[in-house]
Amino acid sequence: MSALPYLDAATVERLVPMGRAVAVLEEALRAGLDPEATPHRPVVDLPAGQLLLMPAATRRYAGVKAVSIAPGNPERGLPRIQGTYLLFDGDTLAPLAAMDGIALTSLRTPAVSALAVRHLAEPGARRLVVFGSGPQAYGHVLALRAVRPVQDVTVVGRDADRAELLAARCRDLGLTARALTTPEETPGETALPEPVARAVGAADLVACCTTARRPLFPGKLARDGVTVVAVGSHEPGARELDGDLVARATVVVEARGAALEEAGDVIVPIRRGTITSRHLAGNLADLIAGRVVAGPGPRVFKSTGMAWEDLVVAAAAYEAWT
Repeated sequence: MSALPYLDAATVERLVPMGRAVAVLEEALRAGLDPEATPHRPVVDLPAGQLLLMPAATRRYAGVKAVSIAPGNPERGLPRIQGTYLLFDGDTLAPLAAMDGIALTSLRTPAVSALAVRHLAEPGARRLVVFGSGPQAYGHVLALRAVRPVQDVTVVGRDADRAELLAARCRDLGLTARALTTPEETPGETALPEPVARAVGAADLVACCTTARRPLFPGKLARDGVTVVAVGSHEPGARELDGDLVARATVVVEARGAALEEAGDVIVPIRRGTITSRHLAGNLADLIAGRVVAGPGPRVFKSTGMAWEDLVVAAAAYEAWT
């Protein structure tokens, strides 16, 4: 029996450029893929952290991503998040390929955000504020500038050196960019440093790509018409956005079922009585189909990451490879 082919990170990125990832995700939804039908991911607590299993299936393919989260790894010089993806034939369930799971996550997460922004944000959106300075933050810069005329980027991070490094990478892309810093923990109810507050207030797009468990900025700073994407948390008690912003906003989620189980940005305001589940304007399929009408306030897309997204992008990588 021949060895299962393995597509490493560089291969996945080469086979499925960001624009292609956005396109295949939209094609899948337009073809009838129902995000609500995706199995919820089991989360297994382990002595060293957590193991997440993300299965999904279509008629042509099935797949599962196994992701480990080890909070102690950075101190060892190892990645906090690691993972592998296995792709199977949809009819026979024969293994077809393995690939770098983190490369898939790094690609599909900003691609999903870009797909939502394409259908939710103001057409002329050019000023982007990014909270975070890691791979997802940079991925969102690349993805959002692919669907909107982004020209100006403000990177907001806790580590000044990392934030400036990301800002420099943005300048290398021909963008105007600067780095700002916030305290280690800045709850949304307290004042931000004035330069950060001004940047948020002037933003057309805000991308929240952090491991924060408390709101990153006071929601009252977000102007009407701004589009805010929050991708950093997938736990019911963790959130990057405060209840004020969520209550004012037209809120779109990947899937209602997943959001009401995993998205603290939605769950916490519901528990506190700020909103009800009926406040959600629709899921990603509703948005693509034109069934979501943005109100006069901010627009919010809350992502927790779903297995169907990995499967769609993994299938595109495999088909491009073969």
